[in-house]
Amino acid sequence: MSSSAPITQDVMTIPRKLPDSDKTNLVGLTRDGMRTALLEAGTPEKQIKMRLNQVWQWVYHWGVRDFAQMTNLSKDYRALLADRFEISLPEVVSRQVSADGTRKYLVRIAGGHEVEVVYIPETDRGTLCISSQVGCTLTCSFCHTGTQKLVRNLTAGEIVGQIMLARDDLDEWPTPGAPKDETRLLSNIVLMGMGEPLYNFDNVRDAMNIAMDGEGIALSRRRITLSTSGVVPEIARCAEEIGCLMAVSFHATTDAVRDKLVPINKRWNIESLLDALRAYPRLSNSERITFEYVMLKDVNDSDADARRLVKLIQGIPAKINLIPFNEWPGAPYERSDWSRIEAFADIVHKAGYASPIRTPRGEDIMAACGQLKSATERARKSRRAIEAEAGLSS
Repeated sequence: MSSSAPITQDVMTIPRKLPDSDKTNLVGLTRDGMRTALLEAGTPEKQIKMRLNQVWQWVYHWGVRDFAQMTNLSKDYRALLADRFEISLPEVVSRQVSADGTRKYLVRIAGGHEVEVVYIPETDRGTLCISSQVGCTLTCSFCHTGTQKLVRNLTAGEIVGQIMLARDDLDEWPTPGAPKDETRLLSNIVLMGMGEPLYNFDNVRDAMNIAMDGEGIALSRRRITLSTSGVVPEIARCAEEIGCLMAVSFHATTDAVRDKLVPINKRWNIESLLDALRAYPRLSNSERITFEYVMLKDVNDSDADARRLVKLIQGIPAKINLIPFNEWPGAPYERSDWSRIEAFADIVHKAGYASPIRTPRGEDIMAACGQLKSATERARKSRRAIEAEAGLSS
């Protein structure tokens, strides 16, 4: 095997039969939820503040899964916890490593459903791209994930569990008693995996608040970016209840084109989306909106598109991420020529906006932006069928 070939490590390739459990999983419980659960399990009211902080830190800061290892708790209390609770994460089915170091995890959740999670190492950060739904309801025509129909929302535990299993794989949980180490291999989270996060708002909010808690995983809200295709009514709520950074899958400069690329535009068009972004409560030059723009050959990549784009977003502190289209089998589009992408970026840059061109990562393991799709749902449709669904066939 050549050194540049992707590596696949099959951890579990068939469903594992687990015994039925009536225990409550602590993973995914917010502070309020865990407090209630510990009280109902018999924790004395006068001890609850201390016990909550102790258990919270063992689960979310130290990453401990065995109650017997929670050494600052009495043996009797540890036995009570073990009798009533469990600490369980989604199951890693397979782990692939790209030639560029990108890691893709196929993860099995309750019911046997699967989602994909991607870790992208960079020189100054490590970004984890997590999923919020099994499949997706939006059917964006350029996105491989969009060809998999929505099955269900992920729970808060299944969302934060993706962060925890990646920290397992990176061996990044701190060691009790060891000197404090602020180095983070997993330093950033992007909600850009499978699903539309704002269609699973409550679970996403709870999971991100767990991730941001200073006595747990402790990621800054400014290191979490939520990407939406434009669920306008939930945008302000996202700022108020989560407070993370916002990215928007924009991809077109006219409603006619965006209706085909991002069908949610038929419900909330470009004008209503931009109005909501201008009113975003956290909008400031230090916390810009990121506009994601996939570059599709002869579809949305002209000079006229670039000029319309900068005119549309005028007045919004923003940066524009230009994403070379990541092709997948049966895709009805092609990637824009590199010279065309650079010309587009130059127009945007000269208008005063940062316009980085995203370097495709993990393409050899189908881990790049827009390529995620659980393996059991990766049946190939014909190009004609996909074009018909996108409204592109003649």
